[in-house]
Amino acid sequence: MKTNDFSSSSSSSSPSDRRIGALLRHLTAGTDADRVSSVFASPTSGVTGGSVFAHLVQAPEDPILGVTIAYNKDPSPIKLNLGVGAYRTEEGKPLVLNVVRKAEQQLINDKSRIKEYLPIVGLVEFNKLSAKLILGADSPAIRENRVTTVECLSGTGSLRVGGEFLARHYHQKTIYIPQPTWGNHPKIFTLAGLSVKTYRYYDPSTRGLNFQGLLEDLGAAPQGSIVLLHACAHNPTGVDPTLEQWEKIRKLMRSKGLMPFFDSAYQGFASGSLDTDAKPIRMFVADGGECLIAQSYAKNMGLYGERVGALSIVCKAADVAGRVESQLKLVIRPMYSNPPIHGASIVAVILRDRNLFNEWTLELKAMADRIISMRKQLFEALRARGTPGDWTHIIRQIGMFTFTGLNPAQVSFMTKEYHIYMTSDGRISMAGLSSKTVPHLADAIHAVVTKAL
Repeated sequence: MKTNDFSSSSSSSSPSDRRIGALLRHLTAGTDADRVSSVFASPTSGVTGGSVFAHLVQAPEDPILGVTIAYNKDPSPIKLNLGVGAYRTEEGKPLVLNVVRKAEQQLINDKSRIKEYLPIVGLVEFNKLSAKLILGADSPAIRENRVTTVECLSGTGSLRVGGEFLARHYHQKTIYIPQPTWGNHPKIFTLAGLSVKTYRYYDPSTRGLNFQGLLEDLGAAPQGSIVLLHACAHNPTGVDPTLEQWEKIRKLMRSKGLMPFFDSAYQGFASGSLDTDAKPIRMFVADGGECLIAQSYAKNMGLYGERVGALSIVCKAADVAGRVESQLKLVIRPMYSNPPIHGASIVAVILRDRNLFNEWTLELKAMADRIISMRKQLFEALRARGTPGDWTHIIRQIGMFTFTGLNPAQVSFMTKEYHIYMTSDGRISMAGLSSKTVPHLADAIHAVVTKAL
């Protein structure tokens, strides 16, 4: 099986030992003896005159967020940032949804609102509504009280809490993540105390799904292993399984007792339909098995900076769900004590009000449709220029990102010559494009492909 081992910690070691070991490996990875000695120089070496932290080495920028830092430093008037996954309007501006502004106004007008701490699990109404949104209002798991949901710090926090819960209480300590995946996934789960390995997912030759490789790798995974699944709009590739392929994945995972951990960052943002984008998750829940689901409202409500998310764990029995919640509290309390109130209150107002909910679905579909339109426009622009190669993957892929197939040298050329910023793996955020900037991007891609870098 073609897997990469991000953590060599054994399943018998404690989560804290695994986290410490992971941190040490992170600090020493790819260093020579001199650099290692500089990393571990005596922390008291600067007490007499300099800083006690003088021994620290400069940490590298985050590979995704670093793109924006470089972009901000560029004075060019034609610069284009396609790195960070945040929606932009046709004018290239950040968008606050009208429905979000209405919900916030309701909260401001409510003089009875207070700023007291939330419970450890967060805003209870938000939790109930979030579970219904992802699982469906008619979900048997909800009806039978087999779901426990806790508010977390967006999708990242939901993944971290879920990972640490599994490291403490699940019998398998290895999680399989797709290759490639969001760059933060291996870091989150390693520091949560899990051993991280990969399964094949993307096929560079077709710029599509390596379905056979996926099945082979999951089939070879040890019984009971945890498997991270992107619910929809896979990041960074934009390549999703079909529903028929999802059903085969479900049958294989259930036959081997593999634990599904869904990352749902784009519900409604991929196809424009909340229900369509939740179908893979609901297929797994419908069979009565257990799973974990991390939700984020960053993309689909544009609440990026509010850090609003939820972790749901679907259990086989209501009494088990209750005990799971009690243990999740023990994970959360020393981590951040309890979550913030404002963003979750915005979501609750929108989800409980039929008129606001309907308005949200219209705005959500408009965002998804604009991204789909950008895909079509870029594809047509490349075809009009006669750009060498098959670019149909741009319109086959779905969601915020397109995996262009460009290599790091080509990306570097486009940044230097055309002031276009993206991650080095060739991932571009379609939400950062507009009708005005598509020709500029198409010109750059055409130039770099014909140069054959």
